[in-house]
Amino acid sequence: MSFALSAGVTGLQAHQKMLDIAGHNLANINTTAFKASRIIFSELLAETIKKASQPTSSVGGTNPQQMGSGVGIAGITPNMAQGNIVNTGNPLDLALEGEGYFVVNDGEQDLYTRAGAFSVDADTYLVDPATGYRVQRIGSVGEADGFQIAGDHDVRVPYDVAMPARATTSMTVAGNLSADAVLEAPQAQKMGSDVIYTTLGGTLATGTTLIGDLDQFDSSAPTFDGDITITGYLPEGGAMFTDTFSIDETTTLQGFVDELNTVNCFGASTTGATASLVNGQIRVTDTQTGASYTDLALSYADTGGGDSTLETPAYFEILTVGGDEVKNVNITIFDSLGGKHAFSGAFVRTDTTNEWDFLLCSVSGDAETIDMDERRISGIAFDTNGAFDSVTGTPEFRIAWGYDPATVQTIELSMGTPGKWDGLTQFSGNSTAVAKEQDGYESGKLTSVSVDAGGVLIGAFSNGIKKNLAVLQAALFQNPQGLESIGSGYYIPSANSGDPVATQGLIGGAGTIRGGSLEKSNADVAGEFVNMIQAQSGFQANARTIKVANDILRELSNLIS
Repeated sequence: MSFALSAGVTGLQAHQKMLDIAGHNLANINTTAFKASRIIFSELLAETIKKASQPTSSVGGTNPQQMGSGVGIAGITPNMAQGNIVNTGNPLDLALEGEGYFVVNDGEQDLYTRAGAFSVDADTYLVDPATGYRVQRIGSVGEADGFQIAGDHDVRVPYDVAMPARATTSMTVAGNLSADAVLEAPQAQKMGSDVIYTTLGGTLATGTTLIGDLDQFDSSAPTFDGDITITGYLPEGGAMFTDTFSIDETTTLQGFVDELNTVNCFGASTTGATASLVNGQIRVTDTQTGASYTDLALSYADTGGGDSTLETPAYFEILTVGGDEVKNVNITIFDSLGGKHAFSGAFVRTDTTNEWDFLLCSVSGDAETIDMDERRISGIAFDTNGAFDSVTGTPEFRIAWGYDPATVQTIELSMGTPGKWDGLTQFSGNSTAVAKEQDGYESGKLTSVSVDAGGVLIGAFSNGIKKNLAVLQAALFQNPQGLESIGSGYYIPSANSGDPVATQGLIGGAGTIRGGSLEKSNADVAGEFVNMIQAQSGFQANARTIKVANDILRELSNLIS
């Protein structure tokens, strides 16, 4: 009779535990990423009343006689299957669709969780707001830009860090340059200085204006001597000329313009160009139409031992591009301080078959210098199939800005892959070439963040640029059911879980990270109700066993007494 009583007690205890687990699962039915548990029963050790006997020649063998002692709990194991993923709309709510775990740090150790309801704290760290534990990252993404601290695995969301400006270093052009189109009216090239000369504090200078009276001239002495060095290219063939024009207090602006028209300068060729003064601007106009090499550069030096200075053009802007077929392109570029500059260029078909030149016509802003040799890309050639083939000149421009004249900004021009049609082409029809993109931008502040499927934290900045800020760390375990729960949705490795393997989303089975989503509890309400009914039935059955055994013992006691 004692067997029935003790077995009934173990049954009550086991089914009470089963009910406790079902209640715990149901209590967490709405807990983010909760993993339900299940109980496994096993028979307790049986007492052998009589051992088995071996058959003999005259009688058969007998089986052992054993009496069971009840039921025990073989294990309580979590169901680590993934719960349903629901959309929340919060970009920093994250869910892992796979086997991985997010990694957070409590200041002493790493903890692991499937609950990804994260936010940014006052120190701009990505944390679990319920505990303040910091989310961990992997790799070096974000360190070069100053968004993350090298050697520190905490994830920073750098709302307090400005993205520095980036100077334009490359420009991409694409589209068609017509093989046969011709302008209705072939153009003669016209250039103008980027300096408008004035006098008396803003009145446009005329030809009779003394150079010494220009607003752009400065000297502490009433008399002076100086030289204007003139360098240029003739329109046809690009022959170079140099000249020195000496000035003093009697030299007029027209006198200098006349010098530009002498045989020392543009007058050296009958098919040259003519200099003139128009509204205070020195202009140079070709005498013939067609593709042109005309260019001009000026510089001034005091030769009388004084301190006189004269502002000369940083370069001459191309006001009208000479040629039979011209395609103008425009794009905004940036200097190293994030300053915006309107870049104007033009493709010009040359006299050579299937070849074009690209000219830097002008840039807005404070250009200190644009060397003549650095503003033309020559010999852009195409093959007989219309694909970009090669370029003779170096495909880049060089500009120095007034805020830092010693530093030259180099901008490389990308025109496509030779032999392919992924950039410039030359087919019949209209010219459609455009400047598609450039890699510079102004400074900006972080405005919003998102997370991609691989766990890359992406920042969108006020300047329209997106940058990778960090890569969230994910962890994998050989036996996730062996993890030890420490509450609040956190786990730590146990002796049977295996060590964590650091990885990221989409790698090694960690799974896809879903931004703006959370994983729901995987507890099954219907299943837990069934478990509760089974636990109740088991408890009642074992209670009845104890009652019956007790009744029999009482009856036996009555018979004896």
